[in-house]
Amino acid sequence: MPKIIDHEKRKIQIAEATWRVILERGMEGATVRNIAKEADLSSGALRHYFSTQDELLMYAMNLVKENATARIEKIAQQNLPPIELVLKILLEIIPTNKESLAEMEVWFAFIAHFMHDKSVFEVHHDGILQGLQKLIELLEHFQLLQKGLNKELEIEKLYALVDGLALHAMFEPNRIDKKKIEQVLFSHIQSICK
Repeated sequence: MPKIIDHEKRKIQIAEATWRVILERGMEGATVRNIAKEADLSSGALRHYFSTQDELLMYAMNLVKENATARIEKIAQQNLPPIELVLKILLEIIPTNKESLAEMEVWFAFIAHFMHDKSVFEVHHDGILQGLQKLIELLEHFQLLQKGLNKELEIEKLYALVDGLALHAMFEPNRIDKKKIEQVLFSHIQSICK
């Protein structure tokens, strides 16, 4: 009897092999041959799932985003006080563990690789800005924001803070650990809330 292959599961395995190759060799090392070897497939078998290298890279990029989004949605379903919920979600966006650090490094590699193609870059944006907007709106909904705040400006400030902390966490993990990230985020949220 022929072996039944779960094609979606195989595509995920190939995407995860792509991440490992990128983490080890950078985007320049993410060739079809290297990815196929890491996934324990022939180049021809890999091309059965992805006809081009860009198609594979786009799939792998989207999978990073989907994994992070699923974790954030799981947190959003928790019955937590609004400020605690906002902080937990922010801590999921900023890399604070080995898995999220690896995802962030891979995500930045994808962004750098596809920056020249504005159509790809715009379609596959990370969605963080929109997510932060929802978090500020959540705080506003519960009447927790200080009166008179410029909401649009606060969204941009939070976006800059999250991006900056993410970069520092990725490049200086010994200096800025999860505890320090929590302190910075909590301090910022306290500064905009009543």
